Amino acid sequence: MPDKITLSVIKADIGGYVGHSSSHPQILKKAEERLDKARHKKLLVDFYVTHCGDDLELIMTHRKGTEDQEVHELAWNTFVQCTEEAKKLKLYGAGQDLLKDAFSGNVKGMGPGIAEMEFVERKSEPIIIFMADKTSPGAWSMPVFRMFADPFNTAGLIIDTNMHGGFVFEVMDIKENKTIRLSCPEEMYDLLAFIGSINRFMIKAVYRKSDGEIGAAASTDRLSLIAGKYVGKDDPVLIVRCQSGLPAVGEVLEPFAFPHLVEGFMRGSHHGPIMPVSFDQSTPSRFDGPPRVIAAGFQLADGRLIGPRDMFDDPGFDLARQKANEIADYIRHHGPFEPHRLPMDEMEYTTMPDIMKKMEDRFQKLD
Repeated sequence: MPDKITLSVIKADIGGYVGHSSSHPQILKKAEERLDKARHKKLLVDFYVTHCGDDLELIMTHRKGTEDQEVHELAWNTFVQCTEEAKKLKLYGAGQDLLKDAFSGNVKGMGPGIAEMEFVERKSEPIIIFMADKTSPGAWSMPVFRMFADPFNTAGLIIDTNMHGGFVFEVMDIKENKTIRLSCPEEMYDLLAFIGSINRFMIKAVYRKSDGEIGAAASTDRLSLIAGKYVGKDDPVLIVRCQSGLPAVGEVLEPFAFPHLVEGFMRGSHHGPIMPVSFDQSTPSRFDGPPRVIAAGFQLADGRLIGPRDMFDDPGFDLARQKANEIADYIRHHGPFEPHRLPMDEMEYTTMPDIMKKMEDRFQKLD
């Protein structure tokens, strides 16, 4: 049997340039140097370093399997060294996603976001890696559902015999730290009942029902739940395999032609439209937004990352960007009122508990 390849995408916000809008070139260079050494030592097969907004994104292939200690430690140490560089440059929020003092075997639960999958390469292996800024993992729920379960988006569910049987969605309850698997199309309504609650239930992975082949994997960590307070939005990543019994590239990209509302925006405390942008435009600055998503397309060839292609650098998404700006105009006019501001239970890591405590003696109980 051919050797399996592992694709790991690990990200962290370790310092913004300027404010929360981008990542400094010296940070990217430092990360490239460290990962290049790991490739020469044969720990990695290949890598690519990029950013989305102020998040440093490490894309790595290797043959160590998921949750490998060496690979995770490489990513952690890279973030630590890049944080030191960020401090020298006085970048904003240097090291803000590193919530632990020392590596303990796995980056999960330590702050960085991670999406990983292991598989045998097919004859042709197109992959799209989505990276978002100023939003939470719940941002993936609608587009991933549409990619793998909505026949109005994905024609292959109807006309491709290898997809017609449907897919299994692994859903994470991030507040209870447990997962459930739901099979579509027969459990579609149950799936929607969960993932429609975008701040609690999030799609972790998708598998083809006929043979269990993995189609997608997403990061699901919520920084506020790890830290016990608001420390920044989670800015998730998503890996999607395409073609040959999985959604076609165009079917995977199509859901982002609709700039759906997500949590995030300024201070992670507002709803706003997610805007599909080119790599160069992934620099949210208007009210720290609107939330952004980029799509890096690769062909895998024996673990080598052939690419990336900037998949949203396409006039086909111009109307989505225009509509996102129009939606941002509309919802911004609500100012501190919901639905622009997140509901109270999502604001618990901001000033509201302090305000309530300060004012509690001034409330008068009615008869």
